[in-house]
Amino acid sequence: MEYRQITDDYSVSGQIDPADVAAIKAAGFKSVICNRPDDEQPGQPSAMSVKAAVEAAGLAFRHIPVISGHMTVDNVTDMAGALDEMAGPVFAYCRSGARCTNLYMAIQQSKG
Repeated sequence: MEYRQITDDYSVSGQIDPADVAAIKAAGFKSVICNRPDDEQPGQPSAMSVKAAVEAAGLAFRHIPVISGHMTVDNVTDMAGALDEMAGPVFAYCRSGARCTNLYMAIQQSKG
């Protein structure tokens, strides 16, 4: 499983499987955020299946689905709240990692 570190406390990746959670925990992450809507692509693991694995591993999970190309102010607000509330470092995923990165950059811009 590959991921990109954006900051010391925030990294992103493409779609993960429940089986990837052990490696995420071993890498030191404390929280996982899914920014991908369910059923975006046939065969992708549901957010609930990943959530079950994440919580079973003792990590926090949040599902903040963002439609590709249609990030909203609510998406940014929800993501900012999650990052404020959740223990870091945080591992966020979507289809490619781009939405997770764009959300993070939008949060930084809104802080001015």
